[in-house]
Amino acid sequence: MSMKRTNVYADPEDLALIKEAAKRRGIPEAEIIREGIHLAAMANRVWDEPLDWPTFEGSGEPITNDEITSVVAKGAAGR
Repeated sequence: MSMKRTNVYADPEDLALIKEAAKRRGIPEAEIIREGIHLAAMANRVWDEPLDWPTFEGSGEPITNDEITSVVAKGAAGR
């Protein structure tokens, strides 16, 4: 993977935490910073299309363990 160098300003307290974590994990500080950048980038990503979330029919009321067992048993039996 090709990387590009950049400069950022960070709080000294954050840098100390990164230094400590890198030492504890035995990895370079830069790796922790890259992980943080990736997480921030993904958390702020905007998708072109809305996500296709599954929908479920029902009343919205909680169901009991017995009802779950019954439905799973019927599904396992192929009904």
